Amino acid sequence: MKDQIKNENTRNICKFLAEKSAADIRIVEIGGISDIADNFVICSGRSAPQVKALFDYMEEQMEKLGKFALHKEGMSEGRWIAADYGDVIVHIFHKDTREIYNLDMLWNNGSNVTKYDD
Repeated sequence: MKDQIKNENTRNICKFLAEKSAADIRIVEIGGISDIADNFVICSGRSAPQVKALFDYMEEQMEKLGKFALHKEGMSEGRWIAADYGDVIVHIFHKDTREIYNLDMLWNNGSNVTKYDD
């Protein structure tokens, strides 16, 4: 599956999140639905410290590739961290917060959500 991800930023972000044991990584293709990005990457952490650690590791690895978030928020609480990389918006949720907002289904048109399996 990871070889089928066309967007390089999406592929790298998923890989980095998987390396740090992010749970339930999903790619939501929103390019045909919205003009804010091509993809959302959504995943969960089991605790606020893990959510922060997932974000820190992903950000560090993306910066090594010369990719910097245009905007990021939520780092202080660790319940929902969002980072905008232009073509990809990353949502790292605490598992309980993810269930409340349910972005996976909000943006689902029936065929645009893919589970990332590393």
